[in-house]
Amino acid sequence: MKRTLLSGVLVMAIGVSGLMAEMKVKSKAESVAVQALIASETQGPDAIIKAAEELLTKFADTQFKEVALMAEATAYQQKGDVASAELTNERILEMDPKNPQAAMQLGEVIALHVGEKDLDRDERLAKAEKALNQALANIDNKPSEGMTDEAWTENKKFTKAQAENDLGLLQLTRKNYDAAAAAFKAAANDDPQPAYQVRQAVALQKAGKSDEALAICDKLLADPQLHPAIKKIATSVKTLATQAKAAGAK
Repeated sequence: MKRTLLSGVLVMAIGVSGLMAEMKVKSKAESVAVQALIASETQGPDAIIKAAEELLTKFADTQFKEVALMAEATAYQQKGDVASAELTNERILEMDPKNPQAAMQLGEVIALHVGEKDLDRDERLAKAEKALNQALANIDNKPSEGMTDEAWTENKKFTKAQAENDLGLLQLTRKNYDAAAAAFKAAANDDPQPAYQVRQAVALQKAGKSDEALAICDKLLADPQLHPAIKKIATSVKTLATQAKAAGAK
């Protein structure tokens, strides 16, 4: 399955409707609210957030609470509302500490938005790392019994790779380049996406491992269908690694 990942945003492709099919509504009114949430999946983040909140507000004891919060957290992440995405994922983990998607999203939204000069930078990065490791520790928890084994295997693989990628981004932020390269390599092994591979090359180049970085860049640049954004990064890394090798040879 070929995909192009240019940002940190990736959630398990389960689908709200797929999870909801296994649950039961308690009234006609609740059914209407649930159907509205399902329909909102094609209407954008604001519609999802509105539908989720209406369901949660009107039916506090609904069986669909965790699913609604998962949809809402993803919508907030897509909007770039970091604070709301973080709080919503924390609400999910209070209900279900073994929810890998919520843990991954929590770690991701923090790791991708920690500023270089933030006073609580180290604390925030530690929180993100804990959440991402929590996601990996619970990666085998199947979110939906109704999913086929094939779909479950694919979703688990992609989610695991994304969590490993997020750990790599976190280590890049810390400037722990060897650790970042190892995390990106693990992500690429689980899901060989060019985005993961080029990030591995970036980390290797920054770690002073020019030959390894060049090998990855050459492989990526040999693909005529490589995404332009990834091609630009690979070309830049190749130039830097080549220059570093030349300087070392002098």
